[in-house]
Amino acid sequence: MEDPEGGAKPQFDGASAAGRKDGKKSRRRKGKRGGQSRSAAHPASHELSGNAGQSARPMEDAAGSPARKRKRRRRGGQGAAQDGSSHPQAMEQARAASNAARAEGEQTPSRRNRRKHRGKRGLQGRPLTAAKPSPPQQESRAEETVQRAESREAQNSANAGRRGRQDGHSNSGYPGDRQAGEHAWPDELYAALDLGTNNCRLLIAQPTRPGQFRVVDAFSRIVRLGEGLAASGRLSDEAMERAIEALRICASKLRNREIRRMRLIATEACRQAVNGEEFLARVVAETGLALEIIDRETEARLAVSGCSSLVGRETRSVVLFDIGGGSSEIAVIRIGDNRYSRLANHITHWTSLPVGVVTLSERHGGRDVTPEAFEGMVREVGGMLEGFDCPEIEVAQTGDFHLIGTSGTVTTLAGVHLDLPRYDRRKVDGIWLSDDEVSAMQAKLLSWNFESRAANPCIGPDRADLVLAGCAILEAIRRRWPSPRMRVADRGLREGLLTDMMADDGVWRRNRNRRGQRAR
Repeated sequence: MEDPEGGAKPQFDGASAAGRKDGKKSRRRKGKRGGQSRSAAHPASHELSGNAGQSARPMEDAAGSPARKRKRRRRGGQGAAQDGSSHPQAMEQARAASNAARAEGEQTPSRRNRRKHRGKRGLQGRPLTAAKPSPPQQESRAEETVQRAESREAQNSANAGRRGRQDGHSNSGYPGDRQAGEHAWPDELYAALDLGTNNCRLLIAQPTRPGQFRVVDAFSRIVRLGEGLAASGRLSDEAMERAIEALRICASKLRNREIRRMRLIATEACRQAVNGEEFLARVVAETGLALEIIDRETEARLAVSGCSSLVGRETRSVVLFDIGGGSSEIAVIRIGDNRYSRLANHITHWTSLPVGVVTLSERHGGRDVTPEAFEGMVREVGGMLEGFDCPEIEVAQTGDFHLIGTSGTVTTLAGVHLDLPRYDRRKVDGIWLSDDEVSAMQAKLLSWNFESRAANPCIGPDRADLVLAGCAILEAIRRRWPSPRMRVADRGLREGLLTDMMADDGVWRRNRNRRGQRAR
């Protein structure tokens, strides 16, 4: 490289790099050495002189510079004297000690090596040892816990989604589901089973907030246990087989979990059938489940307990009804200034009509229902209600009185009203329907033939011949207790059973204490 005025110029950069053993360039060394050469080692290079080819200052002359001292200290050398002079013997000893330490793997890597292995560092900046291969990237414990919880919730939601309308319960949308920030208590699982005239239903849940719970597992299947019961007075062999098959599934679900307490009940079909007790003994022998037959008053109280969270504080009077397959329970609730923790304690009058969707459709026909046949069913149920001795309820304009319906009939009406492509209990449970909307839905269903009702996703072929019989019972109740609005409840006896068992055990008080202890 030629200087046009001073002859050959010393190659500071190239010569510095060529002098290194590895042939690599160092930006820091390049800058430092170049700066020393231009400023300290070659002050004459800034002047236009004829001293061409002047070399850089020898390395031993610069041994006492601060930069060289720092470099030796980093490499483990102790050769720099306190007065800044260089000692070749000390430097040789330091170099030998550094080589020995490097051979034993105990020396801190140099800056060059640190740059070389920078990509192999751990999360805290420490190099990963070569003996142990780098493990796959893992999430923290908190993230793993969240992922496991989300996986369980997604699995439960997927299972509930596959059950669809037949199940009727999704884990995420249940009113008693665990809310954000709440603790679940896996050691306190409760189970409730309701074997009715038309359905076999199971719920497994754990308590969360006071008065509420989260559904862990659910099962529902239409078994039509009361099919032909009105004519023969006995449970048919085919109906019992369908019920036992469903109960086997329930027994399997119960065996797979640690249940703190459970209650399994049977209702109207087993109450009326002359072979009801014989059937329950067969259930114990084939499934291991011991069911109890409850009376009608208990059934009415359980229905009220299951719907207690849908009765607002401003409500003063409620008529709650549960239209079942073989019977229909009606409870009149009057709430004064002092409200009990259990809504069932406010029941003033109740009745159980010996008629349901199965028995009524068998007597009047459920496939092809004409307006005249529908009105005949309404009159029959209305005659039964006339014998119910209950004081009239004064309906105020403040909205402190309304109806609550908990049955497949009212949930079907709500699903048709919302025009759902598939039944979704999260959108149905708790919805309000005005009196005009209920009348419009009943008229629409009455105008459809059997095939149209079966094709509706909220009805299906299993309920197509029963839904109009349920509408007739509902119409008779509405004529007896006119109300401007009705609230739909997709819940019933199972929820009442769970609520009563949890309240009796005091789990909500204990859970509240646990949350308070954790918060401190």
